[in-house]
Amino acid sequence: MKKILPIIFLLFYTLNANTVNGIAVIVNDDPITLYDIKEDMKKRDVDENSSVSYLIDKLLFEQLVKENSISVDIFEIEDYIKNLADSNGMDVYSFKSIIKQKYPDYSKFEEDVKDSVTRQKLIKKLVRGQLAIATDEDLKLYYEKNIQKFQTAEYFDVTQYSSTNRELLIEKVSNPMKVINGIQSNSTRISSKDIHAQLQYVLTTTDVNSFTPIFVTNNQFVTLYIIKKEGSVALNFEAVKNKIFGEIMEQRERVFLENQFEKQKLKADIKVIR
Repeated sequence: MKKILPIIFLLFYTLNANTVNGIAVIVNDDPITLYDIKEDMKKRDVDENSSVSYLIDKLLFEQLVKENSISVDIFEIEDYIKNLADSNGMDVYSFKSIIKQKYPDYSKFEEDVKDSVTRQKLIKKLVRGQLAIATDEDLKLYYEKNIQKFQTAEYFDVTQYSSTNRELLIEKVSNPMKVINGIQSNSTRISSKDIHAQLQYVLTTTDVNSFTPIFVTNNQFVTLYIIKKEGSVALNFEAVKNKIFGEIMEQRERVFLENQFEKQKLKADIKVIR
């Protein structure tokens, strides 16, 4: 009996491994395994059909990238980040500083940027003049139709904490009730019309009863605790013009790629194994 049990266990393990690692779908000779599907379902919290459809699209995209010899280097990633900073009215250093505080793993943000740059380069190669570039009229129309997306508070009631030592502010954010020597604080009301785009972005994207990311101003480290947001006012068109252009072109690119994928699916050799 003792000899039989290990054999049964080994047989069960082997069958289970084959099920987990078995090929479920083959797309143009590239496999999608049952393990891939299960992991994606878990990661994105979706059902099996959604996962299979997503993984097929992902594989078709990767095949298109490889077929068109698309690659992305660190300089292109940095250029993209600079454009993101510009569209939010910020300098690159400040923008990166905020992103690093919002992303627990900054490399994940860089991976997302790389995917975006790859997509743009692929579209540029596939489009060959088919994708219409957004005009000023397109931007203004989008702004007017989606004005609710560009609203911000008219006033921000905040407590400002400042110090020459960044570590002290990090400690304050972690322990808001703690009194820490070396930190100056004062409460104030900030009018939206009186602040520059960089601070506007920081305040707008920070929730009430939360600290803003730590930033530098007047040679000091500063964080603002948002007590209340009051009123509502639309951001100036010129202040969000670049952001709108990016959103419109991203939408057009997405539609174009979706159409490309549908064409690719019709041409692709997709075999469902199990």
